[in-house]
Amino acid sequence: MTQFSFDLDHFLPYLLNQAAELTAKRFEQVYRTKNGLTRTKWRIISHLGSTGAMTAARLSHTEKTKISRAVGALQTEGLVLRVPSTTDRRTETLQLTSAGEALFASLSQEAAAFDRQLRALIGAEAATRLEEALKRLVESPIVK
Repeated sequence: MTQFSFDLDHFLPYLLNQAAELTAKRFEQVYRTKNGLTRTKWRIISHLGSTGAMTAARLSHTEKTKISRAVGALQTEGLVLRVPSTTDRRTETLQLTSAGEALFASLSQEAAAFDRQLRALIGAEAATRLEEALKRLVESPIVK
């Protein structure tokens, strides 16, 4: 019987998690320090700013209670509106207010600058390959 040698430094899920966590923490300095946002609030604002209005269910990549609390706080802060559906009373569409759009515009410029730094660090060709590989992973039934 062959002995299997497990090396964490070559375990793809570990490396992906390390890279994601380190880059997320670094960018967190931008949205938390400058704007007082949590990671969940940043994700909501970035999704709404990038794709436009959507239901909270479409934001369900995070726990529903976290989303609900964060949306409530963002609404109180005047950054997000809850618009009741005209066809289904149980559903609300979330959208950025003009203040939310202004915040997204500012944060998206900072995010783009951070993205450029990361791409410069690993080089354009490697960045393109990494982006393609990550998209394949995200869309793969193996990880869903």
